[in-house]
Amino acid sequence: MRIWIDVEDLFQYAANTSRPSGIQRLAFELQRALLALAPDEVRFVRHNASTKDFVAVPFADIAALFANLTATAPSRPAAAPALQEDGSPALPPAGPARRLGRRVMARFSPEVASPLRRFRTHQVQALRDLRDAARIALRRNGFGPKDHIRPVAAETEPAFKNCAAPGDWLLCLGSPWFMHDYAERISAACAQYGLRFAVLLYDIIPLRRPEWCDRNLVKSFRVWFNNILPLADRLLSISRTTAEDVERYVVENDLVLRSHVQPIPLGTGFGEAPPPVRSPRLPPAKTFALIVSTIEARKNHVLLFRIWRELLAVMPRDQVPTLVFAGRVGWLVADLMQQLENANWLDGKILLIEEPGDGELAALYEDCLFTLYPSLYEGWGLPVSESLIHGAPCLAARCTSLPEAGGRYARYFDPDNLHDAVRAVQLLLDDPASLESWREEIQEFRRNPPGWEDSAAATLRLLRQPEPASTPLKEHASPAPAGTC
Repeated sequence: MRIWIDVEDLFQYAANTSRPSGIQRLAFELQRALLALAPDEVRFVRHNASTKDFVAVPFADIAALFANLTATAPSRPAAAPALQEDGSPALPPAGPARRLGRRVMARFSPEVASPLRRFRTHQVQALRDLRDAARIALRRNGFGPKDHIRPVAAETEPAFKNCAAPGDWLLCLGSPWFMHDYAERISAACAQYGLRFAVLLYDIIPLRRPEWCDRNLVKSFRVWFNNILPLADRLLSISRTTAEDVERYVVENDLVLRSHVQPIPLGTGFGEAPPPVRSPRLPPAKTFALIVSTIEARKNHVLLFRIWRELLAVMPRDQVPTLVFAGRVGWLVADLMQQLENANWLDGKILLIEEPGDGELAALYEDCLFTLYPSLYEGWGLPVSESLIHGAPCLAARCTSLPEAGGRYARYFDPDNLHDAVRAVQLLLDDPASLESWREEIQEFRRNPPGWEDSAAATLRLLRQPEPASTPLKEHASPAPAGTC
């Protein structure tokens, strides 16, 4: 039996984006671990756009591509930040354009100024989106900087011809839902060569919570999901939460599955840990709390904004640490960004560090007091386990899969209850000794963290086991809604 892993989505992702997301990092670590455990069984394939077939690709090409992605951390030279009396970074001085804008806005009444500010914020976001779309279009037409990504030649020999045997697996570990012909290609290959198909599911947020997603993503994901599930002989998931959520959705929408969804354990960490890079834009050690995440509505940064405002109202300012948002500004957060600007980022008590490099992230994790992750919906919650592997205590939402990611080493709060969230943070700030004791407890996790070899072993075990007996999903579906806190 051979396992043919489809990696085309990684190559297409790298052609349009300069940094890997959690899905690409997870898929790569699992691919590498599978190859290490079963070198005689595992092969890798890409798509041939001309022939609609699959072609073999050596893992060295995949590793080089991924190394290029992780090596292109943005370089943002910056002067050392000025510090306020309490040691927190001061806001950078406003430039001439911003100062002029503030003077102009001050002449308007609030009824006029507020919509103008919202208009400006939305216009800035629209310009960013237009810039990103232009970059994607240029790269797809050969004008981008991704010269290291070679297209598949039309004359390349099909990978499965004379190599694949009936019963081999075609395995998808990535994010191919943006490929409009994916189900058609999979169906044709399985029919022609007698392959079985397996797919790893991360979450179904676009289906369960479309209000947090781009409209086009919701449409394309629904088409992909509905077409690909009936083809899958094995369905894997990154958490029990996702497995239960998928099966419940299938029952509710009268879809068909060939087998139950099987969760696999996830490893911790990505490759060799980079050395910490304490660049000038990072705050001093032990003066800040941290959230690592793209700023988007689902991640619930707005709750942290409200928590920090409450803390500043009831505690001396010098006892409230700076709150660092580490990540790029995403979607559906124009109002939040405007609120932060209007509040002057709580006079420097909230600090945005956009698109930190891997070395900067390592430094932020090592130097923070603790991390927070108030996300309202996750398929797993990589920032929670990343925090723990760096030895940083993590306060996370008691929601969806996050308790699976943090286990007994993280602590939790209700993300729908501001008072509960404020209480959880204030307890840590009022009792530094308890925080240090918690940090010591996490060392047990660091000494024996889950490994990607465990993820690979579970995947191999599920692919090697006999075909499961078909059981109606309705007998096992829980009536309670999944994906809720």
